[in-house]
Amino acid sequence: MKILVTPTSLQPGKNEQMLERLRAFSDDLIFNTSGRPLTEEELIPLLHDCDGYIAGLDFVTEKVIKSCPRLKVISRYGAGYDRVDIDTAKKMGIPVTNTPGVNAQAVGELAFALILSLARKIPYLDAKTRKGEWIRSTGVELKGKTLGIIGLGAVGKVVAMCGQGFHMNIISYDPYIDTTYCKKHKIEICSFEDVIQHADVLSLHLPLNKQTRHIISKEVISKMKPEAILVNTSRGGIIDEDAVFEALQSGHLGGLGLDAFEAEPPKNSPLFELDNVVVTPHTGAHTQEAAMNMAGSAIQNLIDVLSGKDCPYIVN
Repeated sequence: MKILVTPTSLQPGKNEQMLERLRAFSDDLIFNTSGRPLTEEELIPLLHDCDGYIAGLDFVTEKVIKSCPRLKVISRYGAGYDRVDIDTAKKMGIPVTNTPGVNAQAVGELAFALILSLARKIPYLDAKTRKGEWIRSTGVELKGKTLGIIGLGAVGKVVAMCGQGFHMNIISYDPYIDTTYCKKHKIEICSFEDVIQHADVLSLHLPLNKQTRHIISKEVISKMKPEAILVNTSRGGIIDEDAVFEALQSGHLGGLGLDAFEAEPPKNSPLFELDNVVVTPHTGAHTQEAAMNMAGSAIQNLIDVLSGKDCPYIVN
């Protein structure tokens, strides 16, 4: 069976232990040599005659799926699948699988690293110090502050535990919130509006869909606390970047941490002009441990489907 493997951290020379498991199943593997997620035009010629596909953050559109008559499974390397046309895959009888929870620790830790970086202005001070400037810039302590979490899934729970380690008060909104977990860990369950209004630090952990696109709008931002910190390590389309830029520039927002952008990679973003913005290249899941976990799960999902076995992680 011919299999396309596109995640940038699952290529020859990277995560070879997991690749050996895949090679034991198939000796006909095709890899992504671009070093980035693939566009529709780039994906079709690689995927058109493949039986299986381990997908990174590529754009798996209707045109892509319909151009691949042999394709039997799309195994997402990660939990999110907003870049896969799920409806078309279902109509074509192609199962789509994902790997929920396996990178939660990695993404959660990065989210909190962004929070710390913004609270103490670490990247800004680092840049100034390297230039020979010896400045004094006042940050804020996290102890006693309110950490608002929108989306208390696996990643949100990691962020909550990090916040409690810094003696923050944790409030959260999630339409499917785990009330037992919140009671056990002293997390206050709130409405979306209450979290927005009371959070000193707001961390987003949501899937991207029609309901969540630009959920952080100009109107929502106007209701946030003055100088609040906003962090997004989920999907870029959740935030209206133009509205956030205006709020940062005016001083209404105190800082922004982004690991995901509306357009990736971002080009000439006005956000890059601001000192109170810290950005990373969608790298939340890129730890050695998470890469091993995601690769193992994605490979097993693919093998299960192609072998006719039950797979518990089919999303369509």
